[in-house]
Amino acid sequence: MKLISSKKVTVYLSLFTALLSILLYGLTYFLPFNLLYLIIFTIITGLLVYFMTKYLVDRFLYSKIRILYKTIHDTQLIDKDLAEKVQNTDALHAVEMEVTEWSENRGSLVSQLKKQEKYRKEFIGNVSHELKTPIFNIQGYVLTLLDGGLEDQSINRMYLERTEKSINRMITIVKDLEVISKLESGELKLCFERFNIVDLINEVLEMQEIRAKKNNIKLVFAQENDSSKFVYADKKEIFQVVNNLLVNSIKYGKNKGTTHIEVMSMDKTFLIEIRDNGIGIEPDNLPRIFERFFRVDKSRSRNMGGSGLGLAIVKHIIDAHNQTINVSSTYGEGASFTFTLDKAK
Repeated sequence: MKLISSKKVTVYLSLFTALLSILLYGLTYFLPFNLLYLIIFTIITGLLVYFMTKYLVDRFLYSKIRILYKTIHDTQLIDKDLAEKVQNTDALHAVEMEVTEWSENRGSLVSQLKKQEKYRKEFIGNVSHELKTPIFNIQGYVLTLLDGGLEDQSINRMYLERTEKSINRMITIVKDLEVISKLESGELKLCFERFNIVDLINEVLEMQEIRAKKNNIKLVFAQENDSSKFVYADKKEIFQVVNNLLVNSIKYGKNKGTTHIEVMSMDKTFLIEIRDNGIGIEPDNLPRIFERFFRVDKSRSRNMGGSGLGLAIVKHIIDAHNQTINVSSTYGEGASFTFTLDKAK
């Protein structure tokens, strides 16, 4: 379809109207006047004007929206495809639909890119901040030892142990970052199997028993002797979920506090709850609790170690299982984390 300008449309319509008028005048001159002839001529004239106008207007609109279509489709739309789209549908309606859809998609894309850019900046800042503390600590300990502390038996071993602690923290951060990266990119494949969630929770409780006693936290699992709750999930990843939630509960628990673990049967899933009576979470912090490096009590949690990625990893693992995880809390009274797992058939 060739391009056409507004001036050409005007000229074509004028010529067509003039020729049609001459034709009708000639017919009325040679034919006797008759009301029926007049009605027929009027209908024919109207139809001819309509189709001619539609044809010229479509071509005019096509010439104007051609560039717009190519811009919307990143210049990949073939002229033939565009011509068919304009010919088979109302041209104005077609372009309105295309522009509206393009505008909505572009607006959503811009908003998403801005959000990702903000998230990227925050993430880089958080990683730098988390790694900066152990790096500076290591640097300080090593410089102290090099400046003569190595020969001082009262401090050399203590500084080396502190250096090891800072190195272990860096290793934890790097490992957790690697886990999250694999989860987000889909590189970490889940290995589903049938296992007893009660046995898995008991294993985690045994592993964290010393930590709980050190923090004077009592661990209570109502179903510790029940061996009939089988789930279908990745056992290794769910072990990490339960462990991370339990460690988090102990870390933010009160002195002589209690952490309750419970497995509740639902229709096709089990609901696992880890509940404590610790410091709780402020309402403003609840929406961000699963963000990377987000800490409810920054100074306390950093002093107790950890990467600040535990809950983010938990959220990614549960999402990868197509399950849900929720948190509820009353500040100063405790918090409750619940997640679901499919029952094994």
